[in-house]
Amino acid sequence: MKVAIVGAGKLGLNVAEALLGSGYEVTLLDKDPVLLQKASNQFDLLTITGNAKDADLLKKVNINTYDYLVAVTDNDEKNMAICSFAKKLGCARVIARVRDPEYVNQLNFVKEAMNIDHIVNPDLSIAKEIYKYLVEKYTLTNGYLSTGLISIIEFTSDSLPIVINKKIFEIGKMLDEMLVVAISRNGKIIVPKGDTEVLEDDFLYVLGRDDKILKLKDIVHEKEQHTDLHKVMIAGGGKSGYYLAQQLADFNVSVKIIEIDKARCEYLSEHLDNVLVLHGDATDLNLLEDENLDEMDAFVTVTGFDEENLLLALIANQKNIEDVVAKVSRKSYADLIEKMGISMAINPLEMTATEVLRFIQGSKRILFSKMIQGQAEFIEIVATKNMRLTGIPLSKLKIPEGIIMAAVHRGEEAIIPNGDTVIEEDDKVIVFLLLSQLQNLEKFFQTRKWNI
Repeated sequence: MKVAIVGAGKLGLNVAEALLGSGYEVTLLDKDPVLLQKASNQFDLLTITGNAKDADLLKKVNINTYDYLVAVTDNDEKNMAICSFAKKLGCARVIARVRDPEYVNQLNFVKEAMNIDHIVNPDLSIAKEIYKYLVEKYTLTNGYLSTGLISIIEFTSDSLPIVINKKIFEIGKMLDEMLVVAISRNGKIIVPKGDTEVLEDDFLYVLGRDDKILKLKDIVHEKEQHTDLHKVMIAGGGKSGYYLAQQLADFNVSVKIIEIDKARCEYLSEHLDNVLVLHGDATDLNLLEDENLDEMDAFVTVTGFDEENLLLALIANQKNIEDVVAKVSRKSYADLIEKMGISMAINPLEMTATEVLRFIQGSKRILFSKMIQGQAEFIEIVATKNMRLTGIPLSKLKIPEGIIMAAVHRGEEAIIPNGDTVIEEDDKVIVFLLLSQLQNLEKFFQTRKWNI
């Protein structure tokens, strides 16, 4: 399958990496030859220098032979125009990055008017994930999988004290027909092994049969919505901060945004209701103290600089704020984030690359997907005949760390699998995986060569 990516910036490279790792043939287009040379040195792909808004260039690269075009330049209008031109010239499907809040409420109209198949908005996606974490983290996500027989519950280990200091294999014996598929600890999602120990303040994701999950819910959830969130401070009034503040304010949360750019502050004040906008430097300790940082229920830092976000998260941690969330784009900071004890660290580039890959793959096999804290994902697939996943006990599939075959829906039966379970044709399989394992997961979807 051939995919053209327009825009050789950070997001374009992340999308290229995700697609190449899943076996796609990628062509990267950009006006900047230096960026293309860097990409060429890093990845095995075709690069083309030029302006993709030029229809002649699109014709020259035979865009009509491509299955997908993904436009992820820094300009919304350019992305939409490129997608529209490419579709007109015969590209099968097109995806555009569109970030401006002015388009958010009319995305369906834009897609229809410009013949765009899918629109990604990294800033809005980040805001939604943070909102879900802060507001819905004690909400039972019940029956949202397409099977209707299998549910997921999310709760802190403190609400089920018997699991604290227990290993996963021990907890498995306690939780009948349920499975701990993930642990969120110090801002990092962990896919546990049998000997992984659950600690205090761990956030657990448990999957199981619907009736079993409902019984567990009665034990761990006194209420189905987190209502303890009253005050949130956001550092950074960019698009992510704007979207998040808007959602939190609609939930009747008291929100303060600190933004260093005066013109941006004026924009935020004009467009956000019931949000206090503060003009200043979020790294100014005196300002944070004056605005009662230590009284906040949550602190979210989404400035445009990873280092600033990490510093602010560290400051908030020292104030013992319950939930500290940081936007961090560099994968190399992962270990540092874990040591800092940040509640949630979210990578917008990885999230968007995953969304693009999911859209491309979804037309083939994905029934459903749900992102978890921007680091991991639940997906649901239908197993097909001769797929590498089928016909062999799970214990013999050599499934890498970071991927769990979490549940199987077969007919009217919900199965929590073990090593002896054999996935059959037409089974609906629920998989939990770290985003870093996307490339490895794709291998299990491929057709098995039985004669080898």
